[in-house]
Amino acid sequence: MLLLLTFLWTTATLARAEEQLQSPDKQLTLLVNLTADGTPTYSLTYKGRAVLKPGQLGLELKGTPSLTSGFTQTSATRKSIDESWNPVWGEVKTIRNHYNELALTLTQPATKRTMLVRFRLFDDGLGFRYEFPRQPELGYFVVKEEKTQFALAGDHKAFWLPGDYDTQEYSTVTSKLSEVRGLMKAAVTPNASQHTFSPTGLQTPLMLKSQDGLYINIHEAALVDYSTMSLDLDDKTFTLNAHLTPDAQGNKGNLQTPNTSPWRTVIVSDRAAGILESKLVLNLNEPSKIKDTSWIKPIKYVGVWWEMITGKSSWSYTDMENIKLDSIDYSKVKPNGTHAANTAHVKEYIDFAAKHKIGGVLVEGWNIGWEDWFGKHKEYVFDFVTPYPDFDVAELSNYAKGKGVKLIMHHETSGAARNYERHLDSAFQFMNKYGYDAVKTGYVGDVLPLGEYHYSQWLINHYNYVLEKAAKYRIMVNGHEAVRPTGLSRTYPNLIGNEAARGTEYEAFGGNNADHTTILPFTRLVGGPMDYTPGIFQTKVSAYNPKNNSFVHSTLARQLALYVTMYSPLQMAADLPETYNKFLDAFQFIEDVPVDWDDTRILEAEPGDYITIARLQKGGSSWFVGSTCDEQGRTSTVDFSFLKPGKKYEATIYADGKGAHYETNPQAYAIRKITVTSKSKLKQYCAPGGGYAISVVEK
Repeated sequence: MLLLLTFLWTTATLARAEEQLQSPDKQLTLLVNLTADGTPTYSLTYKGRAVLKPGQLGLELKGTPSLTSGFTQTSATRKSIDESWNPVWGEVKTIRNHYNELALTLTQPATKRTMLVRFRLFDDGLGFRYEFPRQPELGYFVVKEEKTQFALAGDHKAFWLPGDYDTQEYSTVTSKLSEVRGLMKAAVTPNASQHTFSPTGLQTPLMLKSQDGLYINIHEAALVDYSTMSLDLDDKTFTLNAHLTPDAQGNKGNLQTPNTSPWRTVIVSDRAAGILESKLVLNLNEPSKIKDTSWIKPIKYVGVWWEMITGKSSWSYTDMENIKLDSIDYSKVKPNGTHAANTAHVKEYIDFAAKHKIGGVLVEGWNIGWEDWFGKHKEYVFDFVTPYPDFDVAELSNYAKGKGVKLIMHHETSGAARNYERHLDSAFQFMNKYGYDAVKTGYVGDVLPLGEYHYSQWLINHYNYVLEKAAKYRIMVNGHEAVRPTGLSRTYPNLIGNEAARGTEYEAFGGNNADHTTILPFTRLVGGPMDYTPGIFQTKVSAYNPKNNSFVHSTLARQLALYVTMYSPLQMAADLPETYNKFLDAFQFIEDVPVDWDDTRILEAEPGDYITIARLQKGGSSWFVGSTCDEQGRTSTVDFSFLKPGKKYEATIYADGKGAHYETNPQAYAIRKITVTSKSKLKQYCAPGGGYAISVVEK
């Protein structure tokens, strides 16, 4: 890490009327005040325009005076940092971390307790957190509620999800904040586990656009040993009040000093692209705790998954019910004949992956226990090491190794986090023995023990414990149904993927809206990459399961674009090999597109409407472009000025074909090649629910 500039100075005072902090480029200004009763407040402006009006800071405690008022300011420490660091994997090779900091030490004379509020102001936004030093008067304490406010300056356009303690798998609603209450009931759709908390409760990352054209994103960073923050909207004042996820006793956090809260983040720009370019959330996380990261490898994969999601095949080996894991001999029961994770079938996926330079094969449903658990709150369902009779672990591991392909493990926990922790060492040792170096974890259903939630402090600690334990065994983790990411992939770069939103699987459950993938990069992906599982070429689910009339709300060309616009170091080619073999000319883009990058340029962007992104291959000279739009369709413009001057490139364009439409003609696509330079410009039509992908290779 290169430290370019550091300044440090301190002031001491009994009370201050106001502290001011500006971003390095002086476009953002933070004001922090203590009110007459000693309540800390803060406000934020961007280029003189209000981002946040004065809002309260502090925490309400249980059984003891709260840390909300009665404060005096005892010190104010300032510093400026300008440094750069290189992520293990990512969208760019180097990230600049440049901010001005203000750390206020606040003391309550009545209780002799101290709380520090640390603010960091970047050119692209604000991060702040609470810090609780070790002190005689504050050792252990219980949080009743965090009282942080984000006092918005108006009735902004919002891209929101219902506030929920257990899931983010809702469709994004686009509306004014004043309309949230009236739309909430329809927005709360069924899920395997869910618990909404307010008719105006919202999740983060929350994307907003003001009437005067400011783009604002509110989230959190470095969620460790703390409860997940949601937001409760006061739709009269347009103030967003922090709302922490409770535990089984209704408490919002059990803390011991010294301790810190996660960072509360506010990204601000007058360009939509500025939100996508921001690395603020990553910068607020600690550097990697894994010293040797050479084993962490971004990867593309195929897998036995989509055929089960669509209903063509099954996870379970039998159709039995009311079973216990220790009372059944699977070798003596009748198989159902639809089990996908069998040795012969998995070899077909391995063969396809090897032929097309796909690095991994994910296999779900390989282990005993899948028949009888969904929705039944069973503590002990899986042991994570015992395969079904038709899945030969040793044979498949050797077969995959001989083909140069990695098998990816799947651990569905059935929400029983405590049971998973009991089995972690044996499960990871099993993976090491058979050459698996990545695992997809799952937390479907209500959390066990009952009363806890997916986003409560106990589960946050569980997810982070799994990451730490996996790192000791050199295992990468792709977490599904876990908490949405907060940039912890910087600290634990073995966190190579997350779900935590409606992914492609929902296309088989009724479909995602056509604008879905034009919103997710502004919301869910702000905290880290998503295992969205793109690449569906057969968009009619009935082709695999005649009983399912769902369809993928996308053209085939846009499915290719998602490999660029939906960033992830872990990308799945989610459709079946038999389908890809019918479209090998289009599949060529999936085969060619990398999963790790040296540079990223946001060429066009407007949340809910369109995104066009260009990315430079890691360690190479080839660029890849992806563009996705909503149900309206549009003509996109690509300016190739990001290319090296004086060089010629061959651009292979995978575009929507004549008459393409995500509903009526999704498989219409056209491929053409043109020569481009840094002076070239391209106008390319995107069909409704469509898009395009381009590979740009230096001649």
